[in-house]
Amino acid sequence: MIDHLRDGFGVDPVCRVLELSPSTYFAREQRPKSARRLRDEELIPLVTAVWEESGRTYGARRITRALVRAGHQVARCAVERLMRELDIEGVIRGQRRRTTVPEPMAPRPPDLVNRRFTAQRPNQLWLADLTYVRTWSGWVYVAFVLDAYSRRIVGRQAATHMRTDLPLDALEMALWRQKIKKDADLIHHSDRGSPYVSIRYTERLVEVGAPASVGSVADSYDNAMAEALNGTFKAELIEHQGPWRDYDEVERAVFQWVAWYNSERLHSALGYMPPDEYEQAYWTGLEQHPQVA
Repeated sequence: MIDHLRDGFGVDPVCRVLELSPSTYFAREQRPKSARRLRDEELIPLVTAVWEESGRTYGARRITRALVRAGHQVARCAVERLMRELDIEGVIRGQRRRTTVPEPMAPRPPDLVNRRFTAQRPNQLWLADLTYVRTWSGWVYVAFVLDAYSRRIVGRQAATHMRTDLPLDALEMALWRQKIKKDADLIHHSDRGSPYVSIRYTERLVEVGAPASVGSVADSYDNAMAEALNGTFKAELIEHQGPWRDYDEVERAVFQWVAWYNSERLHSALGYMPPDEYEQAYWTGLEQHPQVA
């Protein structure tokens, strides 16, 4: 406080108001900085840089992991303390709006996952879901396809409607990016929303030999991993950077966010590795030990 007011009022008047001896203040000013303060001054620009590079989304846990990955020895409690000092924080997830519209007349595939969202390799289990974005010109809906092994977003699409074309385009992107053509030994899991149980969508899954798995209606646990991705997307991009003008603005932002999410974002379930790096490690290990395949 004295440092903040000294130029305008002088040290002595401020110390009198605070009932503090000026000699105490000057003694503190001349005292050498503690080892902790010197360390803090080294960490502050590093913490700030990681937070900014994450789009101001990372909290103390991920900032700590990012610094450790970069070769810096730092404790999470120190990062939390410095974030409080800098008055910065990560994003906090908000509320959701229901987007699952069940189709009562459509045949319902079995639930092949039964809430076990695990995989031993890429392209073994994909999870698909829809979410929404409010813009000044109306609603925009976003479809994702997520690989359960690497948590990598393999397909995405945005549209101003929730018709079958939206998730089907996201599926086509995933099939193309992952080079899935036929008999891939892949399970596709979604909720019972009408686009996912439509004839066109299920026929496409049959063409590539990917059995459809469907959870129950209005039960987030039956598609929990996809719901978690939607929550991250809403918290780290939509709610954090909004409001949004229109579809074009959202589409550009989704493209940029997915690229960052896959290549740079540290994922706690992956030992704080980005999804691209985690999946690449699998393929590298397979090349070095082909007998494991």
